Order: sequence, then structure tokens, then C-alpha cells
Amino acid sequence: MLTLQDMLLRLGAAVVVGAIIGLERELMGKEAGIRTDLMVAAGAAIFTMVGITLPYVVQVGNLADVIARNSGFLTVVGNIVVGVGFLGAGVILHEGNKVRSLTTAATVWVVASLGILCGIGLFSFAFLSAIGLALVLFITRKIGVKEIPE
Repeated sequence: MLTLQDMLLRLGAAVVVGAIIGLERELMGKEAGIRTDLMVAAGAAIFTMVGITLPYVVQVGNLADVIARNSGFLTVVGNIVVGVGFLGAGVILHEGNKVRSLTTAATVWVVASLGILCGIGLFSFAFLSAIGLALVLFITRKIGVKEIPE
């Protein structure tokens, strides 16, 4: 079972990785910036930790059996993916035949995955992914890469 110290470390890591992506968005003046992205990452980490911890909290009988029969963690992760997808969809704007904020919506979704990584304790992968993805956003903006309208 996760200790309070483990949970706070994982939550703190999620806030940092969310802020890394959010900083790039904030500097570019986009709708979802640091506050939004760190909250999405933190929420995903919290829900992930709930999924990990729940079998221990509701343990009735043999813990190994409870964990073996519990797909709650995977269900929680799946619901984060879907739920944040709806949140991101709310950011997308249609203006005539143009679509705006698609990248911002995608970053909200990616930030949730970084929060999940922190929630399960994969800090190195989460930090390297956040830094790498923030660089990709920055570089592709500087070289003028845009989404191709259909």
C-alpha cells in the first residue's frame, strides 16, 4: 500500500510534469496553460493512486485474491483517458471551416497520461516525456508545422 509520503511525492511529480507542458502552452498564449495542465496531471495521478490503493482499503478476506480479481486500477486508467478526452473536446473550437485548439486539446490528453505515469511511480519516464514533448511543441511551432485541415 502507498504511504502518505509516496502519494505526496507522486502528486508533486505530476504537478511538475503538468507544469512543464503547461508552461509551453502558457508562453504561446493558448487557452489551457500551466494551471489547467498541472490540475489535469494531478487529477490523473490522484485517480491512479486511488485505483492502486483501493484493494487495500476495501480488503475483505485474502488480499492477494482481492488484487487478483480487481481490475479497478485498469478501469480507473481507462476512465481517465476517456474523461480527459471529453475535457479536451471542450477546448476545440470550430470557426467556419477551420478547427482551432486541437493541439491544446491533445496536450491536455497527454498531460493526463503523464499524471498516470506519476501515479504509478514511473517518474523518469514521465519527466523525460514531459521535457521531450514540450521541446517538440516548441520546435514544431518555431519551424511552422501546423495541422493539415481535411
